[in-house]
Amino acid sequence: MSVTSRYKEAWEGFWRDAPEEPGAVFWDAEPALTVGIHLALFEPHMTAAGLPVVDVGCGNGTQTRFLADRYPRVIGVDLSAAALAHARRADPAEQVEFRQVDVAERAEAEQLHAELGDMNVYMRGVLHQCEPADRRPLFESIAALVGERGRAFVVELAEAAGTVLRGLAQSPEGPPPKLAPVFAHGIVPGEVADAAVPQYVAAAGLTIIASGELPLTTTEFTPDGRRIELPSKWLVVGR
Repeated sequence: MSVTSRYKEAWEGFWRDAPEEPGAVFWDAEPALTVGIHLALFEPHMTAAGLPVVDVGCGNGTQTRFLADRYPRVIGVDLSAAALAHARRADPAEQVEFRQVDVAERAEAEQLHAELGDMNVYMRGVLHQCEPADRRPLFESIAALVGERGRAFVVELAEAAGTVLRGLAQSPEGPPPKLAPVFAHGIVPGEVADAAVPQYVAAAGLTIIASGELPLTTTEFTPDGRRIELPSKWLVVGR
């Protein structure tokens, strides 16, 4: 079994078991606290007008639907058929195109680019949730998607988030209810070194145009009622 297929099976299992209701998934915070904040950072760098927007690793499509309210053509892609089933059920008006695409496979990214041309890419928290061997190919595929005119907004958990997550997982009470299924399905978030991300960008022939830090908001709360936020870093990359 290949690295990618092992992880694909983990994601299929996670999304098959995931509840339907909004906010039931650990990272699925409301768009005003996630993609809405990210767009304020990303939009100034979307210099080519009219490009499609692709949400890579769209999951159940919460953030994708927010993008579709703002751009004429939005495509949500995910490697998990179960995730896309969630996304389509939550989008009865078919505002978004959802497609099963494994973006770690360069050929699949190139096929999408051949159909749609250059595009702007939104990717939140995907790199740290794929196998180490898939991380460089993932950025090579992003380079294929953006082409010459597109840009990609990439937000990933910072290295420090791994410490926070491990602390939550190892607490005497056990991990918070919404985090427990992530570990139960063999998904280990927060394991990417900060220094590795710029290396992946450069290896893919891309340039970092802008960058910064901000907390990644989750849907989970501590016992004293504080929303759990994880350290993250964001990049805008392009040619």
